[in-house]
Amino acid sequence: MEAKAIAKYVRISPRKMKPITDLVRGKDASEALAILKFTPNKGAKVLEKVISSAVANAENNHDMNVEKLFVSEVFANQGPTMKRWRAGSQGRASTILKRSSHVGVVLKERA
Repeated sequence: MEAKAIAKYVRISPRKMKPITDLVRGKDASEALAILKFTPNKGAKVLEKVISSAVANAENNHDMNVEKLFVSEVFANQGPTMKRWRAGSQGRASTILKRSSHVGVVLKERA
């Protein structure tokens, strides 16, 4: 049995999210939430919300024991990129890529 939660179209690049996902992979859900609470990144706040949502899904939808939950999978995949432009030197235009990501968590119960 597993519980999932996904936050889509989050306005932070996956390159900035992936080191934060590595912090909590394989940890207990309560320990992962404690780590993210004291990590000073925007991505940590996003991932904290996703994990707490997955914990709520496990408790309410799947009748799983919250104390036994651990993070079995966590990912930050590439979402759509907004393309903007800014005036460059000598009449040129330089592009600005505003990247987004899809952040997901899968929780499972320890045996």
